Amino acid sequence: MRVDPAALAAIAAMGLATYVTRIAGYWLVRRFTLSGRISAGLQAVPGAILIALIAPAAFATGLAESGAAAAALLIAMLRWPMLVAIIASAAAAAGIRAFI
Repeated sequence: MRVDPAALAAIAAMGLATYVTRIAGYWLVRRFTLSGRISAGLQAVPGAILIALIAPAAFATGLAESGAAAAALLIAMLRWPMLVAIIASAAAAAGIRAFI
C-alpha cells in the first residue's frame, strides 16, 4: 500500500483546521461575556445545523423518506424516547413503501 504524501498532508491540514476551530470557539466563549441574546443564539446552533443536514435529504429523496422524517418529528415534538422515534420512522417508511 502506497500513501500519497499530498493526501496525507491534506488530511493532516483538515484535522488541524478542525482542532483549531473548536479550540478557538471555546477560547472565545470563555474570554468574553456573552449577553442573553448571543447565548440563546449559540444554544440554537446545534439544532439548526441538524435541520440543515436532515431536511434536504428527507424532502428531496421521496415520499417514504418524507413520511419517515415527519414521523420522527412528531415523536420528537411529543418528547418520547429516541428509540420510539427510530421505530416509528422505520415503520412509516416501510408502510408508505408498501402502499406506493
